[in-house]
Amino acid sequence: MSHTNLTGFGLGLRTDHYADFRATPAPRLGVDWLEVISENYLVPGGKPLAHLDAIRRDVPMVMHGVSMSIGGTDVLDLGYLRDLKALADRIEPAWISDHLCWTGVEGRNLHDLLPLPYTEEALRHVTQRVLRVQDMLGRRLVLENVSSYITWAADDMAEWEFLAELVRRADCELLLDVNNVYVSATNHGFDGRTFIDALPAHRIRQIHLAGHEVNDDGFLIDTHDHPVCEAVWDLYRYTIGRLGPVPTMIERDDHIPPLPELVAELQRARDESAAALVPPVELAA
Repeated sequence: MSHTNLTGFGLGLRTDHYADFRATPAPRLGVDWLEVISENYLVPGGKPLAHLDAIRRDVPMVMHGVSMSIGGTDVLDLGYLRDLKALADRIEPAWISDHLCWTGVEGRNLHDLLPLPYTEEALRHVTQRVLRVQDMLGRRLVLENVSSYITWAADDMAEWEFLAELVRRADCELLLDVNNVYVSATNHGFDGRTFIDALPAHRIRQIHLAGHEVNDDGFLIDTHDHPVCEAVWDLYRYTIGRLGPVPTMIERDDHIPPLPELVAELQRARDESAAALVPPVELAA
């Protein structure tokens, strides 16, 4: 059963919580859907896939990848894409996402999500690669904005302009990471609301919320090992007010707390979204 009209609030499926979700269906725990890291399950068998199959019976899922390197210059990895499609056929995710970035060059994986130069040349290059991936997968690809700590001297447009034009040309969709917007806005000195305002609302398929760290130089580093901070909650409320309701999840990849703590944070996302959608009361003159 697929869930192309998936709504609500989800969490990332992590090994720490396999037992929780196998013991009690995720919806009964307050989790509407789960996001899985695609690369963890691109194998023909084994315990992770057995857990995935068991948990999937009770809850809708989406797939999120970290190694497609859609912005890279190496040829697309067709074996990886075939494995990705096989996993999608197995669990029928509502959508498949990855990051708008490059992860290596000349066959070397740098194990990082590296930002693209925001140029017309890069835009044409990525558009063609997205179109090919979508043709292979038989569905739209959902691409996430990454956090960044440097900019390219060659940039001739803003990141949000690049994103808006990419989804128009490639007919793909966006995974809007609000924490990444805040991290990049703080590091580069722009207003995160400007980023949000420029995006086409009908192309936003999903939202990520996460925590970050501040390094010794004052730069924000996207670490996914803290709760969502108040400034990101503020930007999330603005985002929902601007874009309307969007399926939202909490990401936590390190210092993973007991599941009830994440469910409580997810409830805050529900509450913040609901509050952002309530129209302001007009006072009588």
